[in-house]
Amino acid sequence: MSYEFDFAAVFAAWPELLQGLINSLVLSGLAMAIGMVVSVAGALGKTSGPKPLRWLIDEYIELIRNTPFLIQIFVIFFGLPSFGLRLSSNAAALLALVVNVGAYGIEIIRAGIESIQTGQVEAGKSLGLRPLQIFRHIILKPAIQAVYPSLTSQFILLMLNTSVCSAIAATELTAVAGDIQSRTFRSFEVYFVVTCMYFGMSVFFWTVFAAIERRFLRVPAR
Repeated sequence: MSYEFDFAAVFAAWPELLQGLINSLVLSGLAMAIGMVVSVAGALGKTSGPKPLRWLIDEYIELIRNTPFLIQIFVIFFGLPSFGLRLSSNAAALLALVVNVGAYGIEIIRAGIESIQTGQVEAGKSLGLRPLQIFRHIILKPAIQAVYPSLTSQFILLMLNTSVCSAIAATELTAVAGDIQSRTFRSFEVYFVVTCMYFGMSVFFWTVFAAIERRFLRVPAR
């Protein structure tokens, strides 16, 4: 029995796929923005915070990095209602993504902070800069510049991880694809098109991030 390919039903649902793609981009963009705040705060706490705070951050990182992302989503979506906190699918997906990317981002930014030489900090103090100015201009900015490739890779992974959020019916691209497949029974065609869409998004962002690095972040040759 030969299979006859038919993409007509998939292309007819193109507006739904486009909306799913937009939802995935919004979800991953929000998660990365909030996750960066968590990452910077966590990296600062881990490098210069009190010992109990450093211990809590370490435990958070180890817990998230050594458990599957799918389980983290289930704990947030199905587990939190047991404590009286019920979230919608999209809100639970966003929280899970933030919690996940924050754990990885803390370690990435911590590595960047620790790459800054202490002499640069001492020079900032000798110039009379306030601690916040030293952290913003002497520590954080060069640290992010040093780990920029890792951060951009993390964003790509985060964007691809939004597909897992379909497990709790979050309205992103993979969930939309599942709905289309259940109506059309064209599994190969639907998921082939969705695969191409994810690949296209990844290539697009790799290109944009590489252009930003070349234009604004590359350290001049000495």
